[in-house]
Amino acid sequence: MKYSDIGLRVLAAKECGIVKTNAQFWGNFADREKFNKVVLNDDRVIKTSEKISSELDSTDREEGIICAYDDEFPFINRKVKNNGDKPYLLFYRGDLSLLNDLNKNIAVIGLTDPDEEIIKRETDIVRRLVKNDLVIVSGLAIGCDTIAHKTSLETNGKTIAILPSQLGKVYPTENRDFAEEIVRKGGLLVSEYYKDATSKYEAINRFIERDRLQAMFSKAIILIASYRKEEGDSGSRHAMEAARKYEIERYAMYNSKMDEDNKRFGLNKDLVNSKGADQVKILMPSSIDLIKSLANPNLSLDAEPNIGEQLTLL
Repeated sequence: MKYSDIGLRVLAAKECGIVKTNAQFWGNFADREKFNKVVLNDDRVIKTSEKISSELDSTDREEGIICAYDDEFPFINRKVKNNGDKPYLLFYRGDLSLLNDLNKNIAVIGLTDPDEEIIKRETDIVRRLVKNDLVIVSGLAIGCDTIAHKTSLETNGKTIAILPSQLGKVYPTENRDFAEEIVRKGGLLVSEYYKDATSKYEAINRFIERDRLQAMFSKAIILIASYRKEEGDSGSRHAMEAARKYEIERYAMYNSKMDEDNKRFGLNKDLVNSKGADQVKILMPSSIDLIKSLANPNLSLDAEPNIGEQLTLL
């Protein structure tokens, strides 16, 4: 298990209840000196650190922990205004450097029951993205997410899977072996969770939390297909809404002649027909070149960011 001393203490502070939420961390402890003074040597944190260290050292899984104080922690989009949206502690397996340059990452998302035509169209899109040296980000769900990850690997690309579960209990269970393949082939698994959810509400909310990270760690997002809310699987709307808030370029696969009356494209249809800032661009062949050349200035700083600079992004 890879982790820094400060990362271990941050996890311990979370586990013993001193840091309860993302908002509390960024509101109270964005200044590392304050964390050191108030939290670092708290007896509860020291005891919990020892307990966690023993747990971590007893596993042979090649996992890692990274916190906002670590130099390798991914830069947070400047447009993430809500402290509660900003992660401060991540668990990972695989190549963490895939989060070094978020302007190389493209999120590809969609429903869990694509038909054969959707699969064919998505596969073509992902192949084009990978051939343009872009990293595919998705959520490892059955359906469009899995197709995005698998097509990336089959095209000798890199992919990042954002999980709604802890690393040791990959969800969905059908993709646990595939998650291992992602790591073996140079990809990355990322989670915000050290333990199981303690309630049904928390478990459901973790999917929404996962969705916002897909947008946060990408320069653009592509919606392959999704039902409207109340008409079926519509989790993709959370990622698309997060992308809108973070001012990430949003695209939807949609052909009015083919998809107009297909319920699997209900959300796509609504988004491309929206007005103003809510409107999503229709993905076209030329869009791939535009996405490749896109450099979102909100995803990086000219100089190496530090925790204080991240605080100014509120």
